[in-house]
Amino acid sequence: MKAKKITGEARRTFILKLLKEANQPITGSSFAEKANVSRQVIVQDISILKAKKEPIIATSQGYLYMANEKDEKKNQMVIACNHHPVQTREELNIIVDHGVTVKDIKIEHPVYGDLSASIMVSNRKEVDQFIKQIEETNAPYLAPLTNGTHLHTVEADTPEKLQDACKKLFEAGILIRE
Repeated sequence: MKAKKITGEARRTFILKLLKEANQPITGSSFAEKANVSRQVIVQDISILKAKKEPIIATSQGYLYMANEKDEKKNQMVIACNHHPVQTREELNIIVDHGVTVKDIKIEHPVYGDLSASIMVSNRKEVDQFIKQIEETNAPYLAPLTNGTHLHTVEADTPEKLQDACKKLFEAGILIRE
C-alpha cells in the first residue's frame, strides 16, 4: 500500500519541524520521500516558507534552519579573497582545517550588484561534497565573475581559529589584506 501524501500547510509545518530539530542539512529529496510528494513540491514549499520570513537557507548539502545559530555566541568575520577556480578546494580546506565554517560567498557583480550564495562547509567531507556537486552539475563558481575576487563570511568558536585560518590563507596567496 502506498504511503499517504502530506498536503499543503501540514507538509510545510512538517518541514519546519524537521528543520528546527535537525543538526545537519536535510535534502529536498529526503523531505519529498517522507511527505510522499515530488522534490519540486518541496522546493515550492521552501519558497513559501522563505516568503513567510522563515530563516531557511539552501546549501550544497540540503536545507538548514538558521534561527538556532543566534543562540550560540560564535565569532564571525568577513574575509576578502582572490584566487583561480582551481584553488577553491585548497581555499576551503585551509579554512575548515582550522575549525572554521565557511558560511557563504559574496561578489559584487557589475550589473546585478551584490550576489551571495550559501556554502556552509565545516570539514573536508563537506568541502568534497560541495566541489563534487559543482563538478557534476557543471555549475560555474561565482568568483570568476569578478576575476577571482570574493568575500566569505566565516565563523568559529574562538577568534584564534579565525586568525590562524586567515594567516594560512594569506601565506597561500589567497587572502587579500589591506
